Amino acid sequence: MSRIGKAPISIPAGVTVTVDNNNLVTVKGPKGELTQLVDQDITISQEEGVLTVQRPTDQKRHRALHGLYRSLINNMVVGVTQGYKLEQELVGVGYRASNQGQTLDLVLGYSHHYVFQLPQEIKVTTTSEKGQTPKIILESIDKQLIGQVAAKIRSLRAPEPYKGKGIKFVGEVLRRKAGKSASKK
Repeated sequence: MSRIGKAPISIPAGVTVTVDNNNLVTVKGPKGELTQLVDQDITISQEEGVLTVQRPTDQKRHRALHGLYRSLINNMVVGVTQGYKLEQELVGVGYRASNQGQTLDLVLGYSHHYVFQLPQEIKVTTTSEKGQTPKIILESIDKQLIGQVAAKIRSLRAPEPYKGKGIKFVGEVLRRKAGKSASKK
């Protein structure tokens, strides 16, 4: 029994959700428009500002798709109304980030710069204040895309467990290791 799939999706004012014959869900809101193709077995019904997702049987495949598509549609509704924002910080001596338009330039302690071209759907800003770590701020209406781009940026220099150097999310708690002991007797 899918608890996530059973939960109804409330549609706020100013948001329109349309489902066509091919199960293509389109969500339009004040921040933009998103589309998602839903499996043919899953049915989506809309009544009085509430969207419900239903499955035909209790097969394992249908149960999995039920919760998945409910979450994807809910993320689309939240995205077009509020949007998503992810902040990452660069921890390390000499680590820098700058951007010009959709191009992100990263200095991560390697012999070369990383130049990262971002999709048009994502808005990027970088901050470098004295005494604080440089930050990369990503904003978008598409939760899947912003998460994928943030993971790709993080993979360029993942935080290491001894000093904590690398690219990490703001507020992320890293497990630190002690390192070698000073002397052995």
